[in-house]
Amino acid sequence: MDGIYFPGFGINFSNVPSGITIFGFEIKFYAIVITLGFILAGAISQREARLTGQKDEDYLDFLLVMVFPIIVGARLYYVIFNPGRFFIEGRGFGETLLSIINIRNGGLAIYGGLIAGTITAVIFAKKKGLTLPLMWDTVSMGVLVGQILGRWGNFFNREAFGAYTASPLRMAIPVGYYGANHLNYLINSGIITDEMLEHPEVVNGVQCITVHPAFLYEGFLNLLVLAFIFFFRKHKKFDGEIGLIYMMGYGICRFFVEAIRTDSLMLGPLKVSQVVALACVFIALFLLFLNKKWIKDGKEPKLHAYI
Repeated sequence: MDGIYFPGFGINFSNVPSGITIFGFEIKFYAIVITLGFILAGAISQREARLTGQKDEDYLDFLLVMVFPIIVGARLYYVIFNPGRFFIEGRGFGETLLSIINIRNGGLAIYGGLIAGTITAVIFAKKKGLTLPLMWDTVSMGVLVGQILGRWGNFFNREAFGAYTASPLRMAIPVGYYGANHLNYLINSGIITDEMLEHPEVVNGVQCITVHPAFLYEGFLNLLVLAFIFFFRKHKKFDGEIGLIYMMGYGICRFFVEAIRTDSLMLGPLKVSQVVALACVFIALFLLFLNKKWIKDGKEPKLHAYI
């Protein structure tokens, strides 16, 4: 029941645990992956800082400062747009609070983390005398690497998947993996749909649902955005251009991937992440156009070129 399969490609992982146990304490692979993402994001940002003549220790400080706000922001965003999972009739204040604080059971939203990280960056930049657009450029590649790794955390948790599919790209998850109570929650919340249950596939003798691996799609698309930024960044024309390209590229990727997910946070009939993604795309496009126009009109841009 711990397998994850990709029958369209003949790839079968027969035993994929969600974590490891050390001295009786379970450490989720999701937490390990997220931690590794933070470390790599910090290392990449420091390297980018050195290449643009900045103090790399400023970005180590920023990494240490932003970890807690990002986690809190990601959790609050998830709770705000998914209150039914936490505010249950008959549950006391203490139990509700503990369920909100307990992130070991999943429930972190990337956009919430990005919003909290941006607010933290504004305050940090003011305190340190840094410019926010340059900071944004400097951390963009690191943030993308962290997001790509974070999606592998979803893989281990068997979450953030898309709708039913019988395509060669399908991922097969054993129905029995989730346990009766969690399976009922997933069904009642519409994350596991009737269509999935009505079209089971037996893989290695195990009955599975077959779904789009949406988290892997997003990870792959983010990798393309990362590659573009890597090759383009030395040709940027103004501070903030790389950050805006990241904002637009990730927004486009997230908008289309979110369309096939079944676990989206909702605001009425709208998927919250699609609304935020579209807003990011249009804001980024507007600011890119505005800066290009200023440069064309003869305004000297602020530019920290790569050494």
